[in-house]
Amino acid sequence: MPYLWIKALHVVFVVTWFAGLFYLPRLFVYHAEAVDASVRAQLKVMERRLLGITHIGGVLAIAFGIWTLVLAPDFLKQAWLHAKLALVLGLIAYHVYLVRLKNQFAADACARSSRWLRVFNEIPALLLIAIVVLAVVKPG
Repeated sequence: MPYLWIKALHVVFVVTWFAGLFYLPRLFVYHAEAVDASVRAQLKVMERRLLGITHIGGVLAIAFGIWTLVLAPDFLKQAWLHAKLALVLGLIAYHVYLVRLKNQFAADACARSSRWLRVFNEIPALLLIAIVVLAVVKPG
């Protein structure tokens, strides 16, 4: 498969991954504020399903990103890519923490406030900005 197709698929699955990283914490905010048991039950289903899609997006984004690097190994010599990969590790850690929060909400055991969750929800936006700037501008 040609390099540009691999790169395009990487971008598609990055978008898919970020959709989940943006929306799942918003569901957690609604869940933390919900008092009705039926609403909380519905949110648990939505969170579980969205996390599944988010897993798929993340795995495929990483897989196509690695494939891109296999096809263009010279990128590994560039400092901007090292910074981008460090930020991607931060995204993976964020994703793992989302799994932990989802499990806490599923067990009705999450003690985080909706305010904390709203702030937490901003982290992927900051990472996205930095990653896009690094990937497009390629500073250094």
